[in-house]
Amino acid sequence: MAQIMTTKEAAEYLKMHPITVCKYAKEGKIPAMRIGRVWRFDKDMIDKCFVDQAESK
Repeated sequence: MAQIMTTKEAAEYLKMHPITVCKYAKEGKIPAMRIGRVWRFDKDMIDKCFVDQAESK
C-alpha cells in the first residue's frame, strides 16, 4: 500500500528544506501530485526515482 506523505514529511525523509522539496516537485525532479494547492508525495515513487538516478550514473 502506498505511503502518501505531506511536503513536511517528504522534506524530513529527504533531509531537505520543504521549500526545496516543493521547488523540485514543480520542476519534476521529485515525483509528486498536486492536490489543490498542496503537494503530496508517494514514498515508494520517491525511492524508485532516486534508485533509478543512482543506477544511471
